[in-house]
Amino acid sequence: MPRDYPRGRRIADQIQRELSEIIRLELKDPRISLVTLTGVEVTNDNAHAKVFFTAFGEPVQQELAERALNHAAGFLRSILARRLQLRTVPLLRFKYDESVERGMRLSALIDKAVDAGKDRDC
Repeated sequence: MPRDYPRGRRIADQIQRELSEIIRLELKDPRISLVTLTGVEVTNDNAHAKVFFTAFGEPVQQELAERALNHAAGFLRSILARRLQLRTVPLLRFKYDESVERGMRLSALIDKAVDAGKDRDC
C-alpha cells in the first residue's frame, strides 16, 4: 500500500468489503435483501464506524432496513472480529445514505432542463 493511503481508510475499506459479504451470505432478514453498502467512516481510535447504505424501495422500507441493520450490528461485529486482524473492532452504526438518491433527483432535473431547452430551440 502507498504511504499516502492512511491506515484508517484501509480499515474502513476492509470493513466495507467484509460486511458486504456477510450481509449478502449470512443475514437472512428479508428487510435487508436489497441493501448496498456505499461507504464506511472509522474514527481515529477505531472505536466506532458509521456504515452508509442504500436500499431500494419506499422510505418506510429504507427505515426498516436501517433498523434491521442496527439490530444486527452486534452479530455483524462479532463476525468481523473473527475475520479481521484488528485489536479493536469498531462498534457499528448504520446510516441510510441519501447522497445517491439526491444525485438521481439532480440528474433527473438536469435531464428535464436539457429536454426543455431542446424543445425551445425547435
